[in-house]
Amino acid sequence: MAGTRIETISEAAEAFFGEPVRRISAPGGKNRASYRVYLGGRTVIATLRPNFRRTHLEAFVLGKLSERIDLQPACLGVVGEILFQSDVGGRRLNLEIARADEAGRADLAAEAVATIFRIHAAAREARLEARVPHLGQNRAWIENFVHAADALAQFSRGRARGLDKEALCEMIAWPGQQFLKWDCRSGNAAIGSDDRLRWFDFEYAGARHGAEDLAWLIGDEAWPLAPRTMYDLVSDAHDPACGHSREDYLAYLSLYLTFHSVQRLKLVVKEAGSRGWLSKARIRKYDDAGVHPEFAAHLCRVGRFFADENTVTAPIARDFEEAEQAFLALMLQGLAHAEA
Repeated sequence: MAGTRIETISEAAEAFFGEPVRRISAPGGKNRASYRVYLGGRTVIATLRPNFRRTHLEAFVLGKLSERIDLQPACLGVVGEILFQSDVGGRRLNLEIARADEAGRADLAAEAVATIFRIHAAAREARLEARVPHLGQNRAWIENFVHAADALAQFSRGRARGLDKEALCEMIAWPGQQFLKWDCRSGNAAIGSDDRLRWFDFEYAGARHGAEDLAWLIGDEAWPLAPRTMYDLVSDAHDPACGHSREDYLAYLSLYLTFHSVQRLKLVVKEAGSRGWLSKARIRKYDDAGVHPEFAAHLCRVGRFFADENTVTAPIARDFEEAEQAFLALMLQGLAHAEA
């Protein structure tokens, strides 16, 4: 199938750009939707997604944002089901920040946060919130998001089970007021030859509160910065034009991130059960789910910190703390045969 996809992309690229394709590579693996196409003296990204509606949504969003900022790929054109976009660089943020020293990590993290706020500002100028799907609006989605906290019981005393889930659902519910990129994990940003950080993969773009994009970044299990550091960076970068005071914005970010951390932890545990624990190097190379006990422990630290920021979610912080100890014990017992 991959060979057929590559042949399809090659033929479309040569017809669209009017020059021969030298080669095509798959940076994220051949099962991913995007490929790097090498033309004469440049590279472009060809994205062939199974859902053509998402392809056209992504092309539309990139076009509107590119009229105002240069923090995302430019849409070069759509040929059938293939989106051609500019190549924002091969130095992915998840790899760069892992290699950086402490000061370098702080700088990259600050830039990542700042660029998300700038994308949101540009989207407000373009009124994109009214032209993209509104995310997480149905009751079933919200209930699943909140009730997932009960999954922590397998690692803790399960204090989350005693919370007022109905009230928490009401607090999490939010109308589509701010454009979101969605899925702002660090593997979905790259640093170009001009040393600028740009975000890519806008296929799930939509609208909601706005803090969700920061939650995806901070709740990325492979993200190496401490939650307190990230909280302070978001506080410093807060844009009052987003429609929320700094205090309210951080409160909602903390609320949302508490449950987002559970969702990511559930994914990690599920993948570990089916595939076993993976090496951190492999996870970062292929931008895979963080199926390593150290990454799981980090997610628990993130969840604990942000749960403690709101009185209503404080009991979950203890669940996260006990879950963290379980994953740390797993590492010490040598049950995870993954490379460091």
